[in-house]
Amino acid sequence: MRTRPQHVVAGLKDKILRGDLAPGAKLPSEAELIEEYAVSRTVVREAVSRLQAEGLVETFQGRGSFVLAVPEPSSFTLETSAIRSHHDVLAMVDFRIGVETEAAGLAASRVTPDSSASITAAHESFTAAGHEGAVEADFAFHRAIAAATDNRFYVDLLDSLGPMMIMLPRTRLGDEYTMTDSTHVERVQREHDNVAAAILAGDADTARAAMRLHLGNTRRRLTG
Repeated sequence: MRTRPQHVVAGLKDKILRGDLAPGAKLPSEAELIEEYAVSRTVVREAVSRLQAEGLVETFQGRGSFVLAVPEPSSFTLETSAIRSHHDVLAMVDFRIGVETEAAGLAASRVTPDSSASITAAHESFTAAGHEGAVEADFAFHRAIAAATDNRFYVDLLDSLGPMMIMLPRTRLGDEYTMTDSTHVERVQREHDNVAAAILAGDADTARAAMRLHLGNTRRRLTG
């Protein structure tokens, strides 16, 4: 059952999304909203605050609240063809360092028996994978960590990138560092060991450091 502020928010949001209140339009005054929804001034103010928080309106002191343009729905996607240069590959790794370092810390601080089992299984699968399945197994390990954050946006982002985020650096590392090279695979396994151990121990700071080191090593290999 909706609370009174939720009722007002839902009513105004419907008008905004239908276009009855177009971008730039001023919201009805507090007195008008109080009369329309039969609620108190406090309820109206809370409802407007919630619409502000959702990015649907902006309030100016002394002038009132105005409707903002509703962003077009979109999903983050990245095709392999969009990564056209060595610089793009480095940029992808830098992006992953920023995102996945924090994901590892969150995963450690929120680890559960279920997420612990998933990370362990993914880690063991990577260790057992042959070179043909190493990219998919590597991605599955990072995705299990994203899932352990209990924040769907990390999972949505990694799903959008897909195994491509693992594959592309491999294509720029040359024969010395391909997944068929046992030394490279062993190095990645050790780095994964450290990440997994820290997350399973619930040590957020160490998990962040281990993930940053792991992805930083990938970047150093790309620039070496």
